[in-house]
Amino acid sequence: MPSNLILFNKPFRVLSQFSQEGEKSTLADFIHVPEFYPAGRLDFDSEGLLLLTNQGALQHIIASPDFKMPKTYWVQVEGNISEEALDQLRQGVELKDGLTKPAQAERIEEPNIWARTPPVRHRENIPTSWISLQIREGKNRQVRRMTAAVGFPTLRLIRYAIGPYSLDNTQLGHWSYTEPTDELSKEVMNFEAQRKRKTASSNRRRSGENRQLGFQRNKIPDGEGVAERPTRTKPTRRTHRK
Repeated sequence: MPSNLILFNKPFRVLSQFSQEGEKSTLADFIHVPEFYPAGRLDFDSEGLLLLTNQGALQHIIASPDFKMPKTYWVQVEGNISEEALDQLRQGVELKDGLTKPAQAERIEEPNIWARTPPVRHRENIPTSWISLQIREGKNRQVRRMTAAVGFPTLRLIRYAIGPYSLDNTQLGHWSYTEPTDELSKEVMNFEAQRKRKTASSNRRRSGENRQLGFQRNKIPDGEGVAERPTRTKPTRRTHRK
């Protein structure tokens, strides 16, 4: 039986959705499986790993920063990135919407990956460098804003991994079924059990409120009496002569 989790290597300039938006390419151009939807997003101008699922709880857990699934990116930046800039990324960077959480950041050699179409613009007099950056939150275009904030704008952004899932053995534009890990399956079970408890508690509270409301409707207000029923007069019994 197919799994309820799909791993997809999204190309550059593909929308992370199935619905059409102008002339832009979408997931519908690559994945033809009904009832699967992205668990989180990957920007139009970013590449790499995207997970899709047909299970609501699994989608919520993967996409939500509350469950702290780390996301690892390979980032090509403009300039020869310094150790000082990497330290800033590790400690947290002040953005317009607040301070980022500490990240794992290290310089790496250029990864052996597919060529981008179109390619990154090359400048002879400006070098580039690659870093691996792992974050556990999901601010809008966070990685690009983080590298820009430390003085090294992002030129190319590839999401390599989400938690235990990675792009290894998945070619660009291809997808495959994959199994949820035991830990992820446990998170799903706990999430669904918690949701059921909340629903049951909400139903009990609503039922109690309805009973209380019904009691108040039937309660006789202070100072009011009960209307007396008219008494029926019994018919006079006639005595019969024997």
